[in-house]
Amino acid sequence: MVQTINQNQMHGTLATYQSASIDISRVATTSIDGTKASTTDTLNLRRESTAAVTYTQSMQLTAADESRYGMLRDLVANLLQEQGVNTKIAVGNSEIDIAAVTPEEAQELISEDGYFGVKQTSERIFQFAIGVAGGDATRIDAIKQGIDKGFAEAKKAFGDWLPDISYETYDAVMQKLDDWAAESKAVA
Repeated sequence: MVQTINQNQMHGTLATYQSASIDISRVATTSIDGTKASTTDTLNLRRESTAAVTYTQSMQLTAADESRYGMLRDLVANLLQEQGVNTKIAVGNSEIDIAAVTPEEAQELISEDGYFGVKQTSERIFQFAIGVAGGDATRIDAIKQGIDKGFAEAKKAFGDWLPDISYETYDAVMQKLDDWAAESKAVA
């Protein structure tokens, strides 16, 4: 059973270069009939290797990979639980245990209409932002600065990289804020 997993920004090339060398020299001096003779033995060992692995946006998950995914998921879940971190997250009116989420369920959660998809996530961020601003559209610049700061912190926390869905969510939030500010001006 092979399943396709599409991860945004999952492409690039990983290149490695290794070089190792050993130089050994041995000098022997001998004296024959009062004449000194010197010989030098030199051994040079050198090894160089270059490897490049290219991966693309569409990656295949085989049954063996799925098994490894399950083991990794279980390991991460156990580590989180040992540290006292709850592996259950609220999703709407229900709760999901991330320790038991399958790749298919994860894909569904981040799909266009999924709970963590662009549409629903941007709406939650938008509603939170205007709620914090007290519904005051004149605070649009402060709201946007706060969202910019939040996304920048998330990007930093993830090693200066976020998946495309994060940027799509950011754009959707900003569009909702612009629309809200424009509607508020039109009403005023």
